[in-house]
Amino acid sequence: MARTESYKERLLESLKDAESAAHYLTACLEDEDPEVFLLALRDVAEARGGVSGLARRTGLNRENLYRMLSRSGNPALRSLDAVLASLGLRISVQPKVSRRSRGRWRPVPARISAPLGGRSRA
Repeated sequence: MARTESYKERLLESLKDAESAAHYLTACLEDEDPEVFLLALRDVAEARGGVSGLARRTGLNRENLYRMLSRSGNPALRSLDAVLASLGLRISVQPKVSRRSRGRWRPVPARISAPLGGRSRA
């Protein structure tokens, strides 16, 4: 009987691609719970060499990264920017018009985007 690929294995494989990682993180930002985004960011880090590799690339302490990317994490913007940059991603803010606002701008969560070219070097 052939072994089936687990959801986690397939997810991690897809997150090696910067464009896929950007879409995944953007979707997680739409959840009202910020823990969802931090855990998703940890998935991307795991797919790109793990938290230890991320610590080496960012110059951030490994233990602090584990804490930052946990359910109770509360990363500083500078740390979040360093992590995303190391993964070949960046924060991008875009306006969103809702149907109810009839053209008025409403604040929305930041979007995560991949750099031009689509794939990360990591």
